[in-house]
This record gives sequence, C-alpha cells and structure tokens, in this order.
Amino acid sequence: MWRMIVLFLLTLSASGQTAHPILALGSSAPDFSLPGVDGKIHRLADYGTSPILVVVFTCNHCPIAQMYEQRIQQLEADYRDRGVAVVAIQPNDPKAIRIDELDSSDISDTLDEMKIRVAYKNLHYPYLYDGETQSVTRAYGPQATPHVFIFDKDRKLRYEGRMDNSYRKELVNSLDARNAIDALLANREVPVKKTGVFGCSTKWQEKEASRIASLRKIDEQPVTLDMATAADLKTLRRNPAKHMLLISFWATWCGSCIDEFSDLQDTYQMYKVRDVDLVTVSANMPDEKAGVLKMLDKKHATSRNLLFASDDTAALQAAFDPAWESAVPYTILLDPDGKVLYKNLGAVDILELRRTILANLPSDYIGFNQYWQVGSSQSSATSGGQ
Repeated sequence: MWRMIVLFLLTLSASGQTAHPILALGSSAPDFSLPGVDGKIHRLADYGTSPILVVVFTCNHCPIAQMYEQRIQQLEADYRDRGVAVVAIQPNDPKAIRIDELDSSDISDTLDEMKIRVAYKNLHYPYLYDGETQSVTRAYGPQATPHVFIFDKDRKLRYEGRMDNSYRKELVNSLDARNAIDALLANREVPVKKTGVFGCSTKWQEKEASRIASLRKIDEQPVTLDMATAADLKTLRRNPAKHMLLISFWATWCGSCIDEFSDLQDTYQMYKVRDVDLVTVSANMPDEKAGVLKMLDKKHATSRNLLFASDDTAALQAAFDPAWESAVPYTILLDPDGKVLYKNLGAVDILELRRTILANLPSDYIGFNQYWQVGSSQSSATSGGQ
C-alpha cells in the first residue's frame, strides 16, 4: 500500500550520526514559540509548572501517525490531573511533501489542514505547527512521525523514541512512553530511555526539490480526449478495469464543474498509486471538442477524458445511469465490482469524497480503513487506549 510513503524502523547507532541528529539524552528542552490549531502561540515556558513535559512530533498525512492520534489524546487525558503536559508538534514542511505521498490522507500538513483534522477527529491536545521554518524540529531531531520526547521537571530529556511497539493496538506489548512517564512521576530511573521509531520519515525542507521534480513529471504527461458513445458509457458504468473508479461528468459552461476540477485531479494524483482511476466525461456537444480540450489542457487533466459523442445528451445520460435526468456536475465513485460508494449531483464535498475513497481502498490493515469511517472511526481497533 505504501509504495510512495516511506515507512521505516530506525535503530540508531551509538554515535547517533544522522543528517538531522536527535536531541541527546540529558539535554535541556529546546525552546519553542509556535502557532497552534487553537489560534494561539504556544511557548515552552507555558508548560513550566508541569513536572513532566511530553513532546510528540506527529502529522496529518502519515497513516502511522493517524493510528496514534487517539493514543496521544488518551495519554493527555490520563496524565493531565497528574501534572503531565502533552504537546504535539507537526514537523513537516508541506512544500516538501509530494502529492503521491498523500495516498493515505485526505489533506496535507499545513496549519489550516491541521485545523481540519482536529475538527474531524475531535482532538483536544495542543497541536502546533513548525512547518514554516522547521527550526524547532531541527533542534529536537525527530526522525519519523510519531517521535516522542519526554522531559523531567528540570526539562532534561529522559526518554526519546516510540510511544509503544506497534501501530496495531492488538500487537502492543510495550508501553514505552507511559513507562517512562510513570517512572518519572515515581522519582525512579526510566527503565528504557531510548527506542527506535517507526513511521513516515520527517519531510525536511531540503526535500522540496523532489516535490518540484514530481510535479514536473506530471506536467510532462499528455492530455488526451476521446469520444464516448452510449455503448462506451454503459461499459464504463460496469467498471471492467476492476479498480476503484471515480467518474466526473462536467461541462465547460458549468462554473461549479470548473471550480472542482482541480480538486478532482489532485485527488487522482494522490491515490492513483493505490489503483484509483479517474475518468472525466464532458457533456459538451461533440463539435465543442476544441474548447473542451483547451480546458483540459489548462487544468492539465492527465486522467482519462471523454466527450459525449452525440448531441442526444439525454440518451447518453441514460446509458450511464437511467436515473440521472438532471445537470452537471455529477460525480460517482465505484468500487472494483461496480458498486456505488459515493454519488453526488452538484458540487462535491472533496473531503467527504476522499474519506470515502480511503475508507474503501484495499489496505494491509483494516484499522487504516476504519480510521476514515464515519461514526465508528474511533474504534478500539484503530486508536486504542494505550
């Protein structure tokens, strides 16, 4: 599933020599002054009265980090009354994230998108943004998301590493971060002071060149437009390719169609590595092909693009969907067997659409799908109370 998201297990050598070195055990907590999703600036000094400070570097787009959102929330809730402060920091530079690295997310890692995630998942812990300069991230040196740093009352680093040993709750048998906190609260030595971390690599500013190069490759892909007969549309509805298929009916004279066109193309670029196909179907007249192709070129639509091959619009609509008797935009998402997963007449809610895709894409772990399911998304299989 993660051909484009780097998941790795870091077992650092004793020398700790990395491109971005991790803060050494015993070091003082580096200062920070960062904007949070609550609209406030959060400073290290704000947490000065807490006997223990837990700093977790995490993000939106990483599926492993997503599995830990509720664990961070539970950690904060369980230890709040014991004086422990928990602060999450988003370390990635959004400009360094390739669009195909968003194949497990509905959004990227900007501050505004962090606010979207917090609202969607009803998260309450402080969530701060360091993607602008990464100055705090460089001082701490998180290697992946999530990466935990725990400081004592003198703000000396006493534990650094993972929260626990598995993103899959049912496999957790080592509560490393909680063990460190419990030891510090009891004035005992932390039993295990350092562990490796597992997750998506930190997206440092230096990686922006990779993102630009990937966009250039997309720009180099051809834009094509083919004619679609009634028979073609009937075949399209059956989804013979057996991939998840997103189909967007639109027209050049439809303002809302044009407004959402780029979002749909971005969605395609995000998920096509996971075998999601996009087909756009223009409801323009056949003799308007030049104008349709011009708009497709402007939007650089590298998807499969079709144009009604007949001026009998009603017949072509009925060929695809006999119940479709209205206008565009009309968007439908089919599973590999042709089952309708999402259907909308009018402008799409792009986040709802992306979450529907993610909830239904084949994955190696059901928890990744459950995370995106409405209502039951906070199931114990996904989040856990560790």
